[in-house]
Amino acid sequence: MLGAATEQLVCVTGAGGFIGSWLVKELLHRGYAVRGTARDPDDCKNAHLHALDGAEERLSLYRADVLDYKSLRPAFSLCDGVFHVASPVSNDPELVQVAIEGTKNVINAAADMGVQRVVFTSSYGAVHMNPKRNPNQILDESCWSDLEYCKETQNWYCYAKAVAEKTAVEEASKRGVQLIIVVPAVTIGRMLQSTLNASLYGVATYMNGTKKAYPNAVAAYVDVQDVALAHVLVYQDQNAHGRYLCIGDVLHRSKFVQMLRGLFPQYPVTAKCENDSTPMVKPYKFSVRRLRALGMKFTPFKESAYNTVISLQENGHIPILPHKSAL
Repeated sequence: MLGAATEQLVCVTGAGGFIGSWLVKELLHRGYAVRGTARDPDDCKNAHLHALDGAEERLSLYRADVLDYKSLRPAFSLCDGVFHVASPVSNDPELVQVAIEGTKNVINAAADMGVQRVVFTSSYGAVHMNPKRNPNQILDESCWSDLEYCKETQNWYCYAKAVAEKTAVEEASKRGVQLIIVVPAVTIGRMLQSTLNASLYGVATYMNGTKKAYPNAVAAYVDVQDVALAHVLVYQDQNAHGRYLCIGDVLHRSKFVQMLRGLFPQYPVTAKCENDSTPMVKPYKFSVRRLRALGMKFTPFKESAYNTVISLQENGHIPILPHKSAL
């Protein structure tokens, strides 16, 4: 184990985002002094961070942009560890370079300021995109997405996450920084921030009926609180190294929307598949043995789905509809 949390100062990039906010909350709960980076710390979208337990005494926000190396140095100064969460979640090919350059800047600024450990937030999009892989293979930390396939299918988000992760490994190796990588799936659950992030936006499109049909596709999911906890678990274990898959459940989209309809039958969640003439895609399997060995327990998907929708209601992103009576 590393030193006591009460003696440690850590920094979280992208502190006001979906995962970043929960990570800040978890770190404060464990007694860490936390710095968070934001492009505009005074923006009202970061106000929720100041309301977290322990924030008044142990949280400070720094104005920084991962594309501006110099802005990162003050935020990382005197820190024991850095959690690099900030990254564009978009399929815009122009943002590929943003993810890569931002990662380079974070690793090098951390090294220059004497930071010993960096935890990097990757994505399972950097793992599973490979059509040549045996469909019965259990995917683990040794698996990578096929970069050429990502480019051919214009899946720029998965391409960016894979290249950014490889970049983090290369830069950390050159600079002597201890790097640990958390690889979460599609992240859902209760939101702390008021603004809508990409993964919860996807759920909202089903709930409000704007998504008229679901794809014949499979996706993996994990609760945001589990992702935050995974970051802390790998940081606190001195022997932790390399990648850690953080994946709760793997579901065909039909099962996903069926769960939403069952929990909230009053909403117009589609039951139509976009391409039901083709065989149903089979779910693939992941090994989360490495993370479970650190004590990780995953939130049941049904609980995460329920909390996601309730959170969307509470933040005004979907209307609150009366529950349909079975009578």
